Amino acid sequence: MRRDCCDIFQTSQNLGKKMQDIEKLLADYLAYLEVERGRSIKTTENYGHYLRRFLAFAKIKSADDINADLIRDYRLHLNRLEPSSAKASKGKGLKKITQNYHIIALRNFLKYLAKRDVKSMAADKIELARQAPREVEFLEGDELARLLRSPDGDSLRSLRDRALLEMLFSTGLRVSEICRLNRDSFNLDKGEFSVRGKGEKIRVVFISDTAKAAVKTYLAKRKDIEPALFVRTPKGKGSLGKVDAIQVKTGKAQKVRLSEMRLTPRSVQRIIKQYAIKAGITRRVTPHTMRHSFATDLLMSGADIRSVQAMLGHSSITTTQIYTHITDKQLREIHKNFHGKKRG
Repeated sequence: MRRDCCDIFQTSQNLGKKMQDIEKLLADYLAYLEVERGRSIKTTENYGHYLRRFLAFAKIKSADDINADLIRDYRLHLNRLEPSSAKASKGKGLKKITQNYHIIALRNFLKYLAKRDVKSMAADKIELARQAPREVEFLEGDELARLLRSPDGDSLRSLRDRALLEMLFSTGLRVSEICRLNRDSFNLDKGEFSVRGKGEKIRVVFISDTAKAAVKTYLAKRKDIEPALFVRTPKGKGSLGKVDAIQVKTGKAQKVRLSEMRLTPRSVQRIIKQYAIKAGITRRVTPHTMRHSFATDLLMSGADIRSVQAMLGHSSITTTQIYTHITDKQLREIHKNFHGKKRG
């Protein structure tokens, strides 16, 4: 009887150790993503969220417990899972693209386990769900012109916003990339600079003459020593102070340190939304809409997709191919103008 109790206790300890092992493997993998693969903190957090959701569902004791039946049940679970967003419609479940994000994270985790010789299911046995092509929202020529003209006046805020919009359209930068720019990040006269994007990949970015002029005018108005290119401006103030800026919050004037003056991605979203409304654009416009407009403008003007891929910083041409259907209208015009002209 005593031996049976010891065996049960030992088995319980071993199971606990296995459970600890899978958690340890997950922690090691997330550290590997951030340190060795150079993934951003946000990307690492997302992977952690997806994988912890899988572990919470699976309740597995070791990596060896991951099998095809478990994956099938998990995919069914994801397909029926209610979105956490308050704006999501009830009963619709997670979008296919969101479900695939979960599966991609799991596949990459399994690849990591294989690299460490940890016994588990082969990653290549898991296929992604088929999903409808992504819809690309971009601004038409007249909409874009109205948006870029909408910041009028010569106040610091108007000059900043005009420079911001011109830079977004000129460079195709992601909102996180443009928010990280410093004044000494580039030489305006040269009109090009390098930016470190997703996965720590460096690419060359070019600035149009219009964007260069807008940024020069904006910087000439700045009197502060803040290194960030795009900074917040106090409400009701025309310029920043040399040492401190004053921002009004809940009716009280509070000092804001210069290090806190950099525009955030959320601030840029609000700025673009404000000017889209002012420009009479009824649909939703985001920083990524500007990036889509940049890529679309290049393709419709004759740029090849490989060049657009390089300028957007896409690691795979597959990502850039979401834009190719945009040029269908242009192809229709070519067909109409050139096909069958020699027939009687």
